[in-house]
Amino acid sequence: MAAGETRQAIEAVFRIERARLIGGLVRILRDVDQAEELAQDALVVALAEWPETGVPANPGAWLMTVARRRAIDALRRDRMRARKHEQIARDMDAEAGFAEETDPAAGGDPGDELLGLIFAACHPVLSADVRAALTLRVVGGLTTEEIARAFLASEPTIAQRIVRAKKTIARAGLGFEVPRGAARAARLASVLEVIYLIFNEGYAATAGEDLVRPDLCLEAQRLGRILAGLMPDEAEVLGLLALMEIQASRLAARVGPDGALLTLTEQNRARWDQLMIRRGLDALARAEALGGDGPYVLQAALAACHARARSPGDTDWPRIAALYDRLRVVMPSPVVDLNRAVAHSMAFGPETGLRLIDAIAGADALQGYAPLPAARGDCLFRAGRRAEARAQFEAAARLSRNARERAFLLARAEACD
Repeated sequence: MAAGETRQAIEAVFRIERARLIGGLVRILRDVDQAEELAQDALVVALAEWPETGVPANPGAWLMTVARRRAIDALRRDRMRARKHEQIARDMDAEAGFAEETDPAAGGDPGDELLGLIFAACHPVLSADVRAALTLRVVGGLTTEEIARAFLASEPTIAQRIVRAKKTIARAGLGFEVPRGAARAARLASVLEVIYLIFNEGYAATAGEDLVRPDLCLEAQRLGRILAGLMPDEAEVLGLLALMEIQASRLAARVGPDGALLTLTEQNRARWDQLMIRRGLDALARAEALGGDGPYVLQAALAACHARARSPGDTDWPRIAALYDRLRVVMPSPVVDLNRAVAHSMAFGPETGLRLIDAIAGADALQGYAPLPAARGDCLFRAGRRAEARAQFEAAARLSRNARERAFLLARAEACD
């Protein structure tokens, strides 16, 4: 394997293991910044050694062993600063045994470590916007720019939130275990929001050359399945899992052979993953049986409408429009209103959609948001107003930071001729 390919393979392994590695480290260090630094140090060691020795059979355990050893060394050098660090170091010595084959999951499920990290990031001591930003950075591995796009906020604002969150957690001395009872219920909404934002960044990357980032989708789905296992009677947890499974079933069909974005009407539905669809529909049925009518259950029901349609013409757009009418009540948002406008345009005509879009176009959250002119362009195109549609698609392309999405929007502009 060439040096460049070896490096790519190592970095791919690290991306997979990164969140689990940080989750395990932060539970014993109680310091997010230090856990991130040690995880990065472990990557540097892997980049130096693995090209010579090969990728170990259990790369996650190898990385954790290296990181834990360095953590022990650092704590021993810093004994005078905090007496409790000595006890942590002794506990880590006993747990790790200084064996090369140390399993990072020793003493607990790796899923618990990840969920513990997420629930800590979603602790009430942090404000809601800070909780989501921190978890996306630490668990999802997203850049501050990607998180800013997800929140429709500026990059400096997100960076400040993350720094502030880490300092707050360190000062409060928060534990990184999965809470139980009322504490878990109180933080659940934030956790669900964060997992879904991670999924969305994978499903439709906000920046870069890649339209989709399946690794993020898989990580979000995995976290959703773990959470559903912990809370099998929570409708919204099942709703989120159903939504992600159904959406992920279309990943392989969303991009054409040339890497271009394919809309729902253009996708080859034979390429949709039927196993994921069945899993999603099953989770949705369980959520609805529990009486679920929250945001994630409703969004899963929307996704199910598309999953059940054998062809674009079979899509039940009136039902989708009605579901969006209910969704905007339980989850008011300019983005939901925009999607509702698109659904109404498909159910009742493009002019209806244009009226609804015009009514929300002034919302602050939609300024500089590429889907707004893209949706207006689509309605104008279907209404036969091609010149106006072209201008809107071009405006959307200028706002998009994703290369594939930009190419798609420019192609739609050209089609207006």
